[in-house]
Amino acid sequence: MIQEFNKINKVKGELKLSGDKSISHRAVFFASMSDGKSVIRNLSNSVDVNSTIDCFSAMGAEVKKENQTVVVKGRGFKGFKRPIKSLDAGNSGTTARLIIGLLASQNFESVLIGDEFLSKRPMDRIVIPLRLMGAKIESKSNTLPLKIYPVTGLNPINYELPIPSAQIKSAVILAGLHCDGMTTVTEFIPSRDHTEKMLGLEVRKNGTNNTILVSKKNYPVAAEYFVPSDVSSAAFFVVLTLLTKNSSLKIKNVSLNDTRTGYLKILKRMGAKLYFENNYLNSGEPIADVIIENSPLVNIDIPGDIIPNIIDEIPILSVAGLFAEGDFTIRGASELRKKESDRINSLCHNYRLLGLDVKEFEDGFTLSGEIKNKNVVFESFHDHRIAMAFGILSLLLNSGGKVDNFDCVKISNPDFIKQIKSITG
Repeated sequence: MIQEFNKINKVKGELKLSGDKSISHRAVFFASMSDGKSVIRNLSNSVDVNSTIDCFSAMGAEVKKENQTVVVKGRGFKGFKRPIKSLDAGNSGTTARLIIGLLASQNFESVLIGDEFLSKRPMDRIVIPLRLMGAKIESKSNTLPLKIYPVTGLNPINYELPIPSAQIKSAVILAGLHCDGMTTVTEFIPSRDHTEKMLGLEVRKNGTNNTILVSKKNYPVAAEYFVPSDVSSAAFFVVLTLLTKNSSLKIKNVSLNDTRTGYLKILKRMGAKLYFENNYLNSGEPIADVIIENSPLVNIDIPGDIIPNIIDEIPILSVAGLFAEGDFTIRGASELRKKESDRINSLCHNYRLLGLDVKEFEDGFTLSGEIKNKNVVFESFHDHRIAMAFGILSLLLNSGGKVDNFDCVKISNPDFIKQIKSITG
C-alpha cells in the first residue's frame, strides 16, 4: 500500500497515544507469569504486543480485553502448558528475545518462529548467556526458528553485557527468575530499565555501571498496571510540531523514563521548545504531559554515549536534522543495521531520492545539501519507524510525498494516520 501525504500548515490540539510498547510487552509477560488475575490499563494496541499476547495465550494464559482494560489470568511459576504448535513472535524482536529467557526455564519443548523479517535478525546475543545458564537451545544459523528443550534447572550466572541491550538484559533476568541462587547482570552503558523497575529488582550502581540482581524471590505476582503513552511513538509528533510554523501540541501521559528520553534532550539542545507538566510517578515510571512549540533548530554533535538511549528515534531525529541549521551527522550507531531493516541503508536510500548529499558509514551517516527532487515515493523497507519518519517528512515538503508499503506502521502504531488527522485538521 502506498500512503500519500500532503503538506500541512499547522499542528494544534492534544494527543493521547496508545500505551508504551516496551512497557506493554513486559506487563503482559509479568501478568501471564504470575499466579492469579492482573489488570492492565492503556495497553498498546500494536501488532507487536498482540504477538506477545498470542504467545502467552498459546501457553495457557487467559487474556481478555474489556474496553480500554486487559485482564490476564496468569499461570504461576512454571505453570505454562506446552503449546500445540510453534510460538509465532511475528515481527516483534522484543517478544522473541524476551520469551526465549522464559521458555528456557519451562518443563516442555518449544519452537519459536517469526516472520521473514524477524527471522533475519540475530538471536545469538540472547542464546549465548542462556546457554551459560545451562539452557539447551538449537538454531541452525543463530536466527529464528529456535528450538528450546527442557532442562532439569538453570544455573545462576554473573553476566556482563557485551553491548547495551535491554532485550539481552531482560532475557537473562527472565531466566534468572527461575533460579534459586542470585543472577547478576552488569551493563556498562545504561539501557532501558523497565524490566527491573516493574519487578522491583535491586540495582547496584558503580559510576556509569549498573548491576541488576535477580532470583526466584523476585518472581512476579498478580498486580495492576497502567501503561503510559509511548514516548517513542510521541517522537514523530514532537518533530512534526517543532518543524511546522505557528504550531503547538500537548501529548498526554507520556513515559519520561530516563533511559528513553535521550531524543528529547537532543532536541532541547538543538533549540526545541519542550515543556513538561502534570508530572507524577506510577510503578516507578515518571510520567508527564509534554508540550511542544514550533522552534528553529540547529544541528549539534550527538555524543556516542547517548546512542543506545536514542537508537529507535534516530530515523525521526534525522528528519529534524534535515530541517535544522547545519549538517546532520550520526555516528556510533551500527546497531541500526540490525533493526527491522538496515536503517542506515534505508535512511540513506530515501534521502538520496530527494537529491541530498548523503555520506554513508558503517556506523552512521551525514546529511547535507538542499532538497532538489519533488514528488518522491519513499520506501518503508517494511520498517515501521522508517515508514513513519518519511510520512512526517512528506507532511513537511511543499510538494508532499508518498511512502510505499506504509501499512507496516501497524507494528507499533496502527492509529498513526488517524492521529495525524486529529492534530492537523
